[in-house]
Amino acid sequence: MLLKSIHHSLDELLYLLDQLSDEDYSKSCQALSNATIGEHTRHILEMFQCLENSYDLGILNYDNRERNNRIQTETEFAKQCIAAIKMGLKSENKIICLEQIIDGLNIRIQSNYYRELLYNLEHCIHHQALIKVAVLQFENILINENFGVARSTIEYRKQCVQ
Repeated sequence: MLLKSIHHSLDELLYLLDQLSDEDYSKSCQALSNATIGEHTRHILEMFQCLENSYDLGILNYDNRERNNRIQTETEFAKQCIAAIKMGLKSENKIICLEQIIDGLNIRIQSNYYRELLYNLEHCIHHQALIKVAVLQFENILINENFGVARSTIEYRKQCVQ
């Protein structure tokens, strides 16, 4: 179910990218402190890439992202990255050490692949909510009403309707 939800969120992002020119993708949005849809998309994708690249070694540090400018400026390249992420998702859970430097101290805590996949899904949805704010500046873009809405919120809303 987790992998299905991740695929769904990434497919929503693909659908959006299919509607955007590179110029619109890279256009600053004042409501997002002049960030762009591309910058938020790059951040989402590089978090997934970082997790996948760390799977074999088992040591994950999200600060070690590539920060590839092409992802945030070229929709076609971003779509290629999404396809690669979807293909690279692993189905086997395993222990992973999460590492980060905080206030000069190297912190390492135990996690696991599924927990980090769930984190990345929630992180993706959070950034999709921000992207939705930027999309409001375009009149011709269509996105699902649940784009950027947490799965738990969607389920809660369904229960309220009944």
